[in-house]
Amino acid sequence: MTFLKTVLLASAATAMAGAASAQDGGGISNDAVKIGMILDMSGAYSSLDGQGSVTAVQMAIDEMGGKIDGKPIELLSADHQNKSDIGTSIARQWADQDHVDLILGGANSGVGIALQGITAEKNVAYINNGGASNALTNENCAPETGLHWTYDTDALANGTAVAMVKEGNKSWYFITADYTFGHNLEKTAANAVKANGGEVVGQVAAPFPTPDFSSFLLQAQGSGAQVIGLANAGTDTQNSVKQAQEFGIVQSGQKLASLLLFITDVDALGLDAAQGLTLTTGFYWDFDDKAREWSAKFEEKTGSKPSMVQAGMYSSALQYLKAVEAAGTDDAKKVIAQLKTMPIEDAFARNGKVRADGLMVHDMYLAQVKTPDESKEKWDYYKIIRTIPGDQAFQSIENGSCEAAKKM
Repeated sequence: MTFLKTVLLASAATAMAGAASAQDGGGISNDAVKIGMILDMSGAYSSLDGQGSVTAVQMAIDEMGGKIDGKPIELLSADHQNKSDIGTSIARQWADQDHVDLILGGANSGVGIALQGITAEKNVAYINNGGASNALTNENCAPETGLHWTYDTDALANGTAVAMVKEGNKSWYFITADYTFGHNLEKTAANAVKANGGEVVGQVAAPFPTPDFSSFLLQAQGSGAQVIGLANAGTDTQNSVKQAQEFGIVQSGQKLASLLLFITDVDALGLDAAQGLTLTTGFYWDFDDKAREWSAKFEEKTGSKPSMVQAGMYSSALQYLKAVEAAGTDDAKKVIAQLKTMPIEDAFARNGKVRADGLMVHDMYLAQVKTPDESKEKWDYYKIIRTIPGDQAFQSIENGSCEAAKKM
């Protein structure tokens, strides 16, 4: 379905004649609590985001009984097609015409930063789950209306890059997705490498998305770096790992560091190709009983285990709805303020809290992909090496650049 048809259908299904603004602060101001999801439904990140994210949020709505204060919870979704102008066009319509209370942003940092700006302007609550850029809680922060939930580039770098450097892998070469996310992830990881005694010997920017990484991998191979850092995600990660195997890069002694790897990537690659990769994740379906129980329900509905983006979507929607209920209003600023007072504990989050700058800080996990012999069944893909407490994984407010949060 095209973007235009999707939005038109969503509008027809949800428009309320004479509805007041959803942000007037006087209780739940419309005839429904409305959540809109702007996701990658068809592109490079669709397997880790996409329809699975929609299912995850519907599970949160169902867990709340489908209603708050007697008013139904409605869910819209649309495809941003990895284009900021499409994402912001949808957001403007949902804010101005459909009076959406919360927009959940899916994978793609460029789109996510644009959405956070629009929602702040429109006084609509916004929670980003798939975009990794730490700009969302630094220079582009909007702490009164915008939150960053699942992970960010600091948490990823402070897991994978630091662990590998401490193991003696000192020299790095980066292959970087050539847009906001990739460059931010490379910068954060490079800083972590240098801070722990390593060095960066080179980098190359690869167009996003791209099916052919051969020239970039050959440059990385020629650099002689001990580690090739992949500052990309989704199908770009899959393609670069597959082609690195074809070129015999790992077999010749260099290591691959996938700085943002999802369980859906490992499933697509297969354990033969992915085995041994070190990664940092905010969620693993087999971490504990709570995660296993929720993931089993998700698998029943989708046929697969959830990615950390999909689990994060569930968590952010559930906690938002609990905050609406507790605050007795759908006013964006009041709900976000309420979220900042609540402990965040659910199937996704351990030891979670929402900081003044809008960052949801929680435990992260350093993991390694199992070998085929170590795996007992499908989706049994990770060994959790250690838990990284949130205050160690994420950048502190003091070291960040969200001036508005420092004044709160």
